[in-house]
Parts: sequence; C-alpha cells; structure tokens
Amino acid sequence: MPIIQISTKIKAPKEICFDLSRSIDLHQVSMRQTNEKAIAGRTSGLIELGEEVTWEATHFGIQQKLTAKITRFDYPNSFRDEMAKGAFKKFTHDHIFIEKNGETEMQDVFDFESPFGWVGKIFNQLILEKYMTQLLTKRNQIIKEIAENGKWKEILKKS
Repeated sequence: MPIIQISTKIKAPKEICFDLSRSIDLHQVSMRQTNEKAIAGRTSGLIELGEEVTWEATHFGIQQKLTAKITRFDYPNSFRDEMAKGAFKKFTHDHIFIEKNGETEMQDVFDFESPFGWVGKIFNQLILEKYMTQLLTKRNQIIKEIAENGKWKEILKKS
C-alpha cells in the first residue's frame, strides 16, 4: 500500500493549524480545483471525533463521492480521518501537529489502497501517488497561508 508523507512548517500555534485542518469550510476553499463540496454529514464548521462528512468532487474528469469519518482525535496534537465509503479500497489520513520554537510542523501521513488489484497498483505508481501528493501539498500551502496571514480568524469564526 502506498504511503504519502508530507511535512509543512507553519509560523502559527498548533491549535490554529489543527482547527484549520479539520475545518470543512477551509477544506472546500482549498479544494476548489476539484469542485469539492460537503454534501452530507458535517457540512460546515469543525469536524469532531466520530463525525462523518461526505464529499463530492471531480477527479480525473469523474464526479465521485467519498465519506470520511474522524476515528482518532487528540486535540491539538493529532487526528485521523478514514474512508467509510468511496472509490478507494481503503484510506487513512493521519494529521499530526508538533510545535517547536514558535512554529508548527504539520505532518500528513496518507495511507491508501486502490481497488482493482494489480491494475490499481500500476495506477497508484504511475498516476495516483503523484496526484494525491500534489493535492495534499497544495491544501497544506493554503492552510499555511491562512494560518500565517491572520485570515484564520475569519475561517474559524464561522465554525
């Protein structure tokens, strides 16, 4: 199974980074390129332990739905979302926040498995790993920008 690991340094407290990472509203802003929308479950605000959100988005020209559930939650250190229903055979996404010297290191560990056996494995290697890495990196850059420029107050005020 492929595992993608990304580390992003942010000049903001980990509590802000943690909350921005679980904000449904910010997620939709950061995924505009895929037209991602929360359509069921928690559809705005901050998602909590045990809650689910169903996302609708367009990836590779195909409209898809994916339901993720928060299965671990240790505020403000880490949380995990796992696919409850969707196109992957499985996925888990761990979000980890470590504060050092006034800066937060935000770590993403995305562990996934595609369906379709060996065809899925080839698709992972040729396309999906790079696509998911770029998607998560772009999302993290938006979280970083909003956390560092003070716009987080607007996003989190809604929550």
